[in-house]
Amino acid sequence: MNRIAAGLLALGMSLQLVGAFAQYPAKPIRMIVPWPAGGTVDGVARVIGPSFSSGLGRTIVVENKAGAGGSIGQAEAAKAQADGSTVLLVFDTHAVNHLLYKNLGYDPFKSFEHVSLLVTSPQVLVGAMNFAPNTVQELVTLAKTEPGKVTYATVGAGSSNHLNAWLRANRTGIEMTHVPYKGGAPMMIDLVGGQVNVMFVSAPQAIPQVKAGRIKALAIGAARRIPQLPDTPTVAETLPGFAAQSWVGMLVPAGTPKEIVARLHAEAAKVLAGPEARGKLAAQGFDVVGSTPGEFLAFARAESEKWAKVIREYQIRVE
Repeated sequence: MNRIAAGLLALGMSLQLVGAFAQYPAKPIRMIVPWPAGGTVDGVARVIGPSFSSGLGRTIVVENKAGAGGSIGQAEAAKAQADGSTVLLVFDTHAVNHLLYKNLGYDPFKSFEHVSLLVTSPQVLVGAMNFAPNTVQELVTLAKTEPGKVTYATVGAGSSNHLNAWLRANRTGIEMTHVPYKGGAPMMIDLVGGQVNVMFVSAPQAIPQVKAGRIKALAIGAARRIPQLPDTPTVAETLPGFAAQSWVGMLVPAGTPKEIVARLHAEAAKVLAGPEARGKLAAQGFDVVGSTPGEFLAFARAESEKWAKVIREYQIRVE
């Protein structure tokens, strides 16, 4: 490509973004987080919010709309005006809720425009300090010896019951009692208090609590150990082939002009590439991604298809 052609291309992209900015309503932007304050998704929103506000020249108002595994906040966002004044941050339940809940009030793929996969994070299997097992094998042994005694917590049902799914899939033949929560923050409070025994939680939520000695890490869901908890083995070291991760992405209501989607994607890429937000997210245990809209949509569809097989095979239902 010669310099003139390259210059015209750059000018065209700049004009497209200027046009998108001109279409933005002159009012604050709602950033809906369909989970309680203090959880994984809320944490991402609080980190990127200020930079987004500065870059877009609009006030960002984070609104926590928790319930039903994130689907209440998503349903509200799906009905919002498609003009760029509402953005939605979603957890991995985005790709699973429609497989578990009836009458969500939205379609995960048709009701939204996918803007960017922002971050991923390995899951950490953590236990209460008053829970005897310290390893995956000890957990399996106890749960086999006393079926139903071990309580495991999940964020709603749409996180695919990570713990239940892998235990069944690896044919450990154990039974535990499932305790669902509306969000990661209240779930962590009960684990710290010893009201539940074990749970999978994203690394950014687990790491501070483990280092403070409030809970203990039994295993890492990633394929490799993580530097923040170098002495904690992976689940795969006991149950080969296992891997679990959480992720956070950005959506807007379906019908939002392509120019505005492009503007938001460009801003997300800029924010995530910046040293301040990137540094904070990485320090917390997130892997910063910043995908294109098409890549995020393909990723979400693949996640949905993967968990659909597990849900069908083991007939997992929301009770």
